[in-house]
Amino acid sequence: DAVAALARALARSPYAAAGECGPGAAALPPGALARLDLRSFAQQQRLEGYDPNLGVLLVTEEKLRCLAELQEAVLQCAVSAPCPAPACCLPRRSAPPQGSCCHVVHVVSCDEEFQQQQMDLLWRILDPGAHTALQKLLVCGPVKVTKPLSPVGAEEYLQLRKRQMHEASVMKYGELAQDEAWTEVIDVLTAAAIRFEMLSTAHRSQIVLDLEDGSISTKGTKSGAFVMYNCARLATLFDTYQRAVERGTYPPLPPPSELNFSCLREEGEWLLLFNYLLPFPEVLQQAAELPTPSKGIRITASTEAVCKFLIQLSMDFSSYYNRVHILGEPFPHLFEQMFARLQLLAAVRDTFHSALATLHLPPLTQI
Repeated sequence: DAVAALARALARSPYAAAGECGPGAAALPPGALARLDLRSFAQQQRLEGYDPNLGVLLVTEEKLRCLAELQEAVLQCAVSAPCPAPACCLPRRSAPPQGSCCHVVHVVSCDEEFQQQQMDLLWRILDPGAHTALQKLLVCGPVKVTKPLSPVGAEEYLQLRKRQMHEASVMKYGELAQDEAWTEVIDVLTAAAIRFEMLSTAHRSQIVLDLEDGSISTKGTKSGAFVMYNCARLATLFDTYQRAVERGTYPPLPPPSELNFSCLREEGEWLLLFNYLLPFPEVLQQAAELPTPSKGIRITASTEAVCKFLIQLSMDFSSYYNRVHILGEPFPHLFEQMFARLQLLAAVRDTFHSALATLHLPPLTQI
């Protein structure tokens, strides 16, 4: 049993005291297994970045159960990166397979950081090894609500945003938004609004939520709804083109190797290419990777990178699309430029879809 093994390790630890620790020391309170001197451990190990107020921790069985869950998560972590593990931690139940290591990142709110640092040190003491030595904290800033009439929970927040998105859609699209087919669209728009509201801000910064009824709109250029709207515009463009091909109005789109991209002379076209299509893989890498482990306990991640990228892409695409007529008159001498533009926008559409997929958002085909 993992909890029992951790309890035995606790009893053997030189940093633990099961009873009174000296003159005037109180007995352990009910439910506590031992006192653990975290400050002495952190100082002796020369660990940097920990709260200076960390002192003696009362270890309970509940804390050991939390550690057992972490051990199980490490065991299930499929890791391919080579990492030599110290002989002292093999073969331990909690150690990952030899030749691999698991970088443990605790994602916590700023209010929970102190408690997580306690658990971090407790794990290091009871289960020394490469995986516990590589622990880091990714701390999220607070979420504040302007003028709250009462405390707002996650479920209330979700339902409120859904109602507001439905009302905003009815205001813009009228009775069309009352149709049953709109239920899924509004669900996706709501999910997009919430994700962009939460993820457009750096994780370590504070988020201020305005829950007033006018705070959600389908018109703003920096919202998830605006991104989804432009994704739907692209879907409508290619659907319109495909139906025109089937009617014989336009020929099918030739393969890219046969296109003349020198026809793309608009500044907005090259802006889409050089500011978005080419850098997109780097944006994904930046959003997904964590920095190289350093001496400190905290790390940061570019969790806001994809949302900011999509918002900027939507603004520049919208500006271009409003200015340039893509599907022109069906004259052969105009097809060359139309095909080049369609191929460019097909790449923009694919970029939208790939970026939205990282946020677990399906692309909308129409609004």
